[in-house]
Amino acid sequence: MTSGRRTPSRVGVFGLLGSGNIGNDGSLEAVLGYLAAEHPGADVDAMCGGAEDVALRYRIPATRLNWYRGEYRTASRAGAIAAKGVGKLVDAARTAAWVRRHDVVIVPGTGVLETTLPLRPWGFPYSLFLLCATGRLLGTRVALVSVGAGRIGNRPTRALVRWSARLAGYRSYRDAMSRDAMRDMGVDTARDGVYEDLAFALPTPAAGLAQGSPGTVCVGVMAFHGSNDDRARAEEIHRRYLDGTTAFVRALVADGRPVRLLTGDEVDRPVVAAILDAVDSPLVTAAETASLADLMKEMAVADAVVATRYHNLICALKVGTPTLALSYSGKSDALMARMGLGTYCHPARDVDADRLLEQFRALERRSAELRRTLAERNVAAARRVERQFAALAEPLFPATDHAPATRETP
Repeated sequence: MTSGRRTPSRVGVFGLLGSGNIGNDGSLEAVLGYLAAEHPGADVDAMCGGAEDVALRYRIPATRLNWYRGEYRTASRAGAIAAKGVGKLVDAARTAAWVRRHDVVIVPGTGVLETTLPLRPWGFPYSLFLLCATGRLLGTRVALVSVGAGRIGNRPTRALVRWSARLAGYRSYRDAMSRDAMRDMGVDTARDGVYEDLAFALPTPAAGLAQGSPGTVCVGVMAFHGSNDDRARAEEIHRRYLDGTTAFVRALVADGRPVRLLTGDEVDRPVVAAILDAVDSPLVTAAETASLADLMKEMAVADAVVATRYHNLICALKVGTPTLALSYSGKSDALMARMGLGTYCHPARDVDADRLLEQFRALERRSAELRRTLAERNVAAARRVERQFAALAEPLFPATDHAPATRETP
């Protein structure tokens, strides 16, 4: 640890962690690894969606994000609606009490300032606002570290997200598009840095840890229903995505290619089941993955990857496997372009199996070249994450022996 740097004794991590999304948990793992290496004396705990899972898996104390356990279930009965309302008041007091116990609270990556997936304003946006507001009131430094952001149409959600960002003591983003979105929504981003997604800080599995069948294609699927603005068409969008992806898997099988189905969240399991049922072939199998490390092991031995979820894409790119994105937002397009594969994006809202197959074959023809490109881009991405962690020293862990951190844009 750098001489002269003050390590806060109480550090909290906050977010939708331990709730079944392994991309979110990967960001948590990256921050916990940083804290263990640079600030081993800090007492670390979490306030998160899946407190029991986080406490068991990462061996840190954890508090539930919401008092009402049914917070993210649709409430139709009067009792459930009333409980949710009471829960909002209770959560304000609970969040303040938790924040008060900390010197620093870190929100580790993830798309906490975006609505590329369906999101209600009184859900996580409200929880994030409570965190940032109480942090400002109580003098606890709140850091939004390498987060994703997007332009938000819903006015209540936009207001909560904008004020959360304004009240945070530190902000940085995983891509320039996120910073631009916050600036366009009225947040002063002049001092905010752009680095890289925290998942690039995770170790890459060593070669030889897993074996795959020759010619295997990993297909990462998603319970995709469109964005927050697509609620009226959600089922139609999902059906088109599922039908197109299924037709693509069927075409790969017709070519004799083994297909390995992957997920990134527990809610994706029905999509896997639907594809397995529709494409009845021993060439199609499903992997059990509980972490980004598990995903990377699967993808490292594949010939190619076609994936939808953002962190599935990161895993594939990080292990250097040629990747085609079924893109559902600008963040996927930006990531692919940054890693040198911007040509290989296909809209998740309108999966055309024939066109997707053409793009896939073009990807495979350039496989050797793209592997070299990814090796180079991964080195740069890892360095950007290192600089992100170094940049946290000044605002969160002040010292007397280093210069103020500078803002960076890749």
